[in-house]
This record gives sequence, C-alpha cells and structure tokens, in this order.
Amino acid sequence: MDELIEIMLHNKLSLSTAESCTGGRIASRFTAISGASKYYFGGLVAYQSELKTHYLGVDQELIDKYDVVSEQVVVKMVEGACKMFNSDYAVATTGYAGPTGGTESIPVGTIWIAAGNKDNTLTKCLHFDGSREDNLNATVDQCVSLLLHRIKKDYIY
Repeated sequence: MDELIEIMLHNKLSLSTAESCTGGRIASRFTAISGASKYYFGGLVAYQSELKTHYLGVDQELIDKYDVVSEQVVVKMVEGACKMFNSDYAVATTGYAGPTGGTESIPVGTIWIAAGNKDNTLTKCLHFDGSREDNLNATVDQCVSLLLHRIKKDYIY
C-alpha cells in the first residue's frame, strides 16, 4: 500500500472506487491513511444493479447477457467511476462473497475485480471458499495489488 500511495502522490494521480460486494471496504482502506484526500476523490457503493446502471453507466444489457458478476460489468464500473469522480484511476468489485448468492454458472465465492482508467483496465476473477469476512478481506488486498500493477504499467517511480 505504501508503494502505491507514493507513486500516486509523486505523479499527482487520483483514485475513485466503485464497490459492490466489498461495500466500501476499499474506500475505507484508503481513507484510513492520513492524507488520503490528496489522491482519493470518492467512491460509490453500488450494491444494487440499478445503481450500477444509473450512476456508473453499466448497460443493463451487459448485466442481462453476462450477469452482474462478470468481467464486462466490472470494467464498466471502473470506467463509470473514473467519469463520475473525474479521477485518473478507479478500482471496482462485483461478486458473490457468500455464504449465499451465486448461480449455477457463477458460484458463491466468485468475485471480479478491476483496476484501471477510462482507456485501459486490468481485471481478475477471484474464487474463494472461505467465510464472507475472509473473502472480502482477501478481495480488498487483491484490489490494492491489482491497482499497483496497473499504475506501474503507466508510471515508473
């Protein structure tokens, strides 16, 4: 986390979040650090699909075709957060953290994460079989790591 923040501050980069299953945990992780207002612009907890479509611009047809827990949706969530908050980068999550939820084709423990900007987003599909708490904590860790990896593609510190 320290390296990520150093790169963001050094390059005057901004960040926003669009969270579904993580319910604001990523935003909380960043804002728990003093000085976060220098790079963290804000976030939206879009737990319901209607919020994803209305505020983040996720097309309902994407949700209908691929499911709300999909790579296509999480990419649009990143793009929507960058636009909504006018940030350089965003992180997004959508998933079935458990112990309930899921479908036959997308089981409980499946979580899609994304980190990127309006032009280029990295995604990762996570599969967990732990408790809800463990799954969500691991997801936040993976999001921070993915964001660091994505930003390093653009900036050398």
